[in-house]
Amino acid sequence: MFGGAAGAGEASSAASQRKAPPIERPLACTLEDLYKGATKKMKISRDVLDATGRPTNREEILTIDIKPGWKKGTKITFPEKGNEARNVVPSDLVFIVEERAHPRFRRDGNDLIYTHKISLVEALTGCTVQVTTLDGRTLTVPVKSVVSPTYEEVVPGEGMPITREPSRKGSLRIKFQIKFPTSLTGDQKAAIQQLLS
Repeated sequence: MFGGAAGAGEASSAASQRKAPPIERPLACTLEDLYKGATKKMKISRDVLDATGRPTNREEILTIDIKPGWKKGTKITFPEKGNEARNVVPSDLVFIVEERAHPRFRRDGNDLIYTHKISLVEALTGCTVQVTTLDGRTLTVPVKSVVSPTYEEVVPGEGMPITREPSRKGSLRIKFQIKFPTSLTGDQKAAIQQLLS
């Protein structure tokens, strides 16, 4: 009987423990990290209870395997890695992916957007765009259409990996910034009018 009573008391005590709210920390990632995948080591410092129940500081290294295709806002949870305290279940430690700005690409879902500068002549007659990908390859993309300010050249399968379908990728979307001449001579204007009329 005494044993049964003690067991009930322990169960009641365990049930009364509250869990501390989660602790959130940013996890800064480059676009290359999110394209190819990466491993990051995160050093944390937290209080743990020693054998006497007193808090003592402990440092730990947590390993995070970043999967290709992860997006901004992806959460990685380490259960009960917060500070320990009496009668409190330690909080979960949650890392939240933050995407660093990239000098050449902008991400839109699973697509990558690349902006290329061209002259008005190239916009009208066509051009070739060379793009260095996030994994170091060079893509040569011929553009044969007349390029308007809203035109996009789409290269399927050269965007970001799709996390749940590793064999698939989004698209590379090439946008164009057309450089217009600041002035034209009378003869140039006449030639353009004759050509386009």
